[in-house]
Amino acid sequence: MRIATGLDVDGTLEQVLTRADKLREQGFTSLWASQILGPDTLTTLAIVGHQMRDLDLGTAVVPIQPRHPNMLAAQARTVQGAIGGHLTLGIGLSHKMVVERMWGMSFEKPATYMREYVAALAPMLRGEAVTTSGERVSAVAMGPLGPKDPGTPSLIIAALGSVMLDLAGREADGTALWMTGRKTIESHIAPRLCEAAAAAGRPAPRIICSLPMVVTNDVDGARARVNETYALYGNLPSYRAMLDREGAVEVADAALIGSKAQVLEMMQGLADAGVTEFSGAASGTAEERQASIETLLEYQAG
Repeated sequence: MRIATGLDVDGTLEQVLTRADKLREQGFTSLWASQILGPDTLTTLAIVGHQMRDLDLGTAVVPIQPRHPNMLAAQARTVQGAIGGHLTLGIGLSHKMVVERMWGMSFEKPATYMREYVAALAPMLRGEAVTTSGERVSAVAMGPLGPKDPGTPSLIIAALGSVMLDLAGREADGTALWMTGRKTIESHIAPRLCEAAAAAGRPAPRIICSLPMVVTNDVDGARARVNETYALYGNLPSYRAMLDREGAVEVADAALIGSKAQVLEMMQGLADAGVTEFSGAASGTAEERQASIETLLEYQAG
């Protein structure tokens, strides 16, 4: 199982570059960043990766609803060229409350939206001409968008339910997970995703898992801090469904919290469940975050 961590893209560009360089110097070779409400993540990764071309960079994830596939394909191919071919484009459906209340868009038939979106986006990422006409998404590209030949970014889809896992297995390189624990990955995510990929004749899929982690001697305090920091996710339907499947009453029940030895054992459990890359979200106090970073690097070193 490959090891990664998250890159905070908030703040000034100089601050982001400093963070990325520090993580790189510590030994990380793979960094993931989310597109939430802050700076444009793909643009930021283009600058980070252009300066640090040995890093593998990925989005986990870019929400698709406010971005037409033509525009996202052009942007992703531009980033791919800028960083030397090390981009993983993770895409996902945003949440109903965000789509409808913040963006003023329809959340109707989200699975159909993603299926039609990927039908347009995937060939565009390969530089192919595309004409699609769907119920929710239509697109035309006469030829390569963005740079002529930057290489094809790896495409992954945030997939938790069965329909989306089938799509990710058939049409993409894998999935990116959040708030999804070992038992759920082992019993639901990995089997469904791998079955869909095999049926489509695709290689074994990537399963990128991110969870809060706290290496600490104060487990009760760490659990309280994780529950406070990540409280929102326990109330969002898609993540709540995965937490319920896991038997997790609280968000902290899905997190990796404990001593270094305990957290290393939990990480190995994720690998055994089928995770191909773990991006630890180091949380807690400054001391706990540093201990978590050191634990990630210790696992990476074998």
